[in-house]
Amino acid sequence: MTFLISIFASSINDTIISLKNQNQNIQQFELPPSARAGIIIVNMEDKEIENHDISKPHRDDHCQLMFALNGEFKLNIDFEIIEFTGPALLCIFPEEVHHIITVENPNGWMISFDSSLVNKELLQLLENKINNPFLLREESPFFQQLKILMDLIEKVQSENTNTYIQKSIHSLLNALLNLISGELVSNSPLSKSKESRSIIIKEAFIKLTKEHYKTWKQPAQYASALSISAAHLNDTVKSLTGSPVSAHIQEASITEAKRLLYFTDSSVKEIAYEVGYDEPVYFGKLFKKLTSLTPLEFRKKFRD
Repeated sequence: MTFLISIFASSINDTIISLKNQNQNIQQFELPPSARAGIIIVNMEDKEIENHDISKPHRDDHCQLMFALNGEFKLNIDFEIIEFTGPALLCIFPEEVHHIITVENPNGWMISFDSSLVNKELLQLLENKINNPFLLREESPFFQQLKILMDLIEKVQSENTNTYIQKSIHSLLNALLNLISGELVSNSPLSKSKESRSIIIKEAFIKLTKEHYKTWKQPAQYASALSISAAHLNDTVKSLTGSPVSAHIQEASITEAKRLLYFTDSSVKEIAYEVGYDEPVYFGKLFKKLTSLTPLEFRKKFRD
């Protein structure tokens, strides 16, 4: 069975129908047993590695980085349909619900790795700056360097001849991610000057909302974690995004609620509790305020 058939063969209609028979939780998968020391690289042409069906909506407890040399790809990541033709980079982070819709003639690599292997600031930079898909030019030095590193990681992984191999792979992974980060920064509007303190605060705040939206509902809690005043945090975030801190906190909760409404059969009351609201009525009003739909209207429109 080819890599394409075993991993990607599915249709979006089959996926939607299967959702109605799922349990109350969005499935979350760990790294496969073949991943040693928290990392595995797979050549998309000829390897069978997935121990679960990635054509169905799910999360992973690890990060994934796809480097597609060529091929045609169509995925769904958090309700957004992403279509592209290689060469391109694509990153998927643990909180994102995703699945493959179709893939044709894939060629390249997929690296799955535990986020603890990577410097937190580096991972945050990737998450904040990469725009899926990040399209590449084959003639660029960056493309050639990526290809060399990916190929080297695959070869080192296949040898596994001594106890230092995994440390070598970890070092190569960080070299790869630093290379990508450097390219992202150089292509950003701020590449000619050091990022301002305001940008750093905003990005750190957004990261915290993803981690603590269930329990931290007050701006002061985020300000305390960042060692600044609530007023300074609010002024900074609003000046850069146009929205106050409270709106971003609410949006993080509502985004997760959308995932649960679409991908599970949990009741509105259960979902309200899951995203940190003890009053389902308040949650319903907030959801409608931000989406113009009630939770059940959202489920019906996008799933049923």
